Amino acid sequence: MEVYSEKNQLKAFLKSFKAKGFSVGLVPTMGALHEGHLALVKKALENNERVVVSIFVNPTQFDNKEDLLKYPRTLESDVELLKTVSKDKICVYAPTVEDVYEGNAVSKNFEFDGLEFEMEGKFRNGHFNGVGTIVKRLFEIVKPHDAYFGEKDFQQLQIIKKLVEKHNISVNVIGCKIHRETNGLAMSSRNTRLKPEYAKAAPFIYKTLKSANEKFGTKSANKVSEWVEKQFAKHDLLELEYFIIADAKTLKPIKRKSKKKAYRAFIAVYADDIRLIDNIALN
Repeated sequence: MEVYSEKNQLKAFLKSFKAKGFSVGLVPTMGALHEGHLALVKKALENNERVVVSIFVNPTQFDNKEDLLKYPRTLESDVELLKTVSKDKICVYAPTVEDVYEGNAVSKNFEFDGLEFEMEGKFRNGHFNGVGTIVKRLFEIVKPHDAYFGEKDFQQLQIIKKLVEKHNISVNVIGCKIHRETNGLAMSSRNTRLKPEYAKAAPFIYKTLKSANEKFGTKSANKVSEWVEKQFAKHDLLELEYFIIADAKTLKPIKRKSKKKAYRAFIAVYADDIRLIDNIALN
């Protein structure tokens, strides 16, 4: 498996494949890979002859410097895990900050038609400018035909689709369903940092989302939100940061139910100092 730390080497490698008419898929990651990432890679391989997996902990999307420092970096084991999927159809781009940003690791300012101000945007200052900056940069470097993102970060997925639309970038952005542990917890690289008692408690998040989905069929969004808040208020270990029911397209909080619109419930929870997010499509 080819592993590149320099973008020029990666471009040269991909040039020969593109010249042959091969399609290239991109799976952007920050490493600490798990089965959820592998599901994205497998999906990419279904539709493309070659797949680039980027492994880069992007400093510009962290509003918490301590979180950036603690984020797991496991390149060697990540590469070994990818080899279990394919040794010859996947290549890894694991650059330095210098290689990506060329000495200017600063976020650009983006407008995503208001998507960036909802949910995560309210709690993580500058986060989506950082996401937009690195994803646009990766698109420019790899020039993929398709790019794959998990729906666990549903807001991010919608923002990347908006990025592509507003900047006329020639790439198909494909969202893939949330990959979960057997206990329902959404797979995340952060899960490895959970202390045992918090790891045991964390599946409560998805359990609550499923109950909220059931209640949404007969109750108002406000009533469902109040119920969720009460459930977490009673929980000894998990601290609710937000629970929001929003229009799946605009991400704006629901005001009144409409059968013509699709809705999702979004949640962010602290398990000790680990922040976990999840979401669910509502009936």
